[in-house]
Amino acid sequence: MDDERAISSKPPCLREDALEVLKRLRKAGHVAYFAGGCVRDLLMGSAPKDYDVATDALPKRVRELFSNTQAVGQAFGVILVKHGASTIEVATFRTEGIYSDGRRPDSVAFTSAEHDAQRRDFTINGLFLDPLQDPPAGRVIDYVNGQEDLRHRVVRAIGDANRRFAEDHLRLLRAVRFAARLGFEVEPVTAEAIRSNAGKLKGISPERIADELRMMLTPVTRARAWGMLWEFGLMPVVFRFLPGRDLSGFDVEGSLFLKVAPEKSISFALALTAAVLDWRVIDWTNLAELLSRQEIARMGRAMREALKISNEELDAMTGILSPVAMLLADAPPILAGKKRFLALATADETRMLLRAIAERGHHVFRIGELEAEFEELCRGEVAPAPLITGDDLVAAGFTPGPGFKRILDGVYDAQLEGRVANWEEAMALARQSK
Repeated sequence: MDDERAISSKPPCLREDALEVLKRLRKAGHVAYFAGGCVRDLLMGSAPKDYDVATDALPKRVRELFSNTQAVGQAFGVILVKHGASTIEVATFRTEGIYSDGRRPDSVAFTSAEHDAQRRDFTINGLFLDPLQDPPAGRVIDYVNGQEDLRHRVVRAIGDANRRFAEDHLRLLRAVRFAARLGFEVEPVTAEAIRSNAGKLKGISPERIADELRMMLTPVTRARAWGMLWEFGLMPVVFRFLPGRDLSGFDVEGSLFLKVAPEKSISFALALTAAVLDWRVIDWTNLAELLSRQEIARMGRAMREALKISNEELDAMTGILSPVAMLLADAPPILAGKKRFLALATADETRMLLRAIAERGHHVFRIGELEAEFEELCRGEVAPAPLITGDDLVAAGFTPGPGFKRILDGVYDAQLEGRVANWEEAMALARQSK
């Protein structure tokens, strides 16, 4: 269990609050350091989002020293301490037994800082900082050569890489995330261990895999993460419920995923949509086939099964993909269709996807035309309130039934296209359509 993600939902903390907690532990006679990711970020000149404290004080002792605590992982030596405006994770130095489930150790033993460093995942995350020595920066305590790897911009497993990945299979993805986010390389031995152990990722819960993918595939650094997922053989696990290409067929230059809003952060739904198409589109002549309602539903189910994505993310994926077939069909969409599309909550993301398809060299002329029309239409109102409703039809003597939607949709299309301009004209058209 890696400290950085042990309590993923805990509130962020301020340095001054974490420092007060550390000082109280020191005053009580204990060793206490800042640990893990916050030390890495400080050494790289970044402001940490969190400050974790590692100590030789046992969990029971931590709870005695602080009045407001929560024992969220006491068996692993992890206590949350609420101090000031912050919640600080305080972890007792520990060594760990075997990981029989590939997720968390079967047992832990409390130990020293040096032994605690050896059980962590990567050297750049195995550093400690004594903020009370050598001010203002503090003194770095480095038992794993992490400072050198920071200087050389390398992600390296601590000790035996195969053992580190066997302990917690999610570290296979964490290595990619850190390398992508920091702009580092994965050193060769660690990289080979990722390839050798890639299949073990199947043993990790879908939710934990999805959390890692959300963090690596949505920021502007996602391009490097995407390439490494293919390079290290992790893609077949993520997309194991969908047919697709083999890894040797991946063309970085032609990747659709890499062409989606490259300078912007994107939603996880859009990232998955582009990722699925990258996985499935081997020959672009089969794009229309993949955009059928049945195939879109199939892709959504596969992501739901593999990653347990939320209903909102599933709906967004469907919303992004569903209009593409209509927009790229041989017969251009009518004006009402374009306006209905622009009114969708996912329209902007569909447009990002369309621009990426054009960048990929497909449907270039059509997408260029559509973009020009969309820009013009967005200067006006694309989703006015309907001139008539079902209540109007009932009041006019229409019999409620399946035909209501057809009539109302037809009248609304006419309204969007300017063929009816008021209630009287709309009702007249409805009577003609009865």
